[in-house]
Amino acid sequence: MKKLIVGILSATFILGAGSYAFAQGTEDGILGFDQVKPYMEQMHPDFSENELQNMYNACHGEGGMMENTPPAGMMNRL
Repeated sequence: MKKLIVGILSATFILGAGSYAFAQGTEDGILGFDQVKPYMEQMHPDFSENELQNMYNACHGEGGMMENTPPAGMMNRL
């Protein structure tokens, strides 16, 4: 039982530290279009660059639903 608890706590610490380091590696924790473009192309291979840019702006641009929200959670799904 102790090994299980130690394992869970260790995994939580390692994943948390990795997420924190990733967020600190970007300006204000926000990734720019050029940084997320490869991931967007994987998720939406049929979209043109203009469509990807418009989607990014709609989500992360001024008034977007994810404005000032780091997309780190989204990146973990890939």
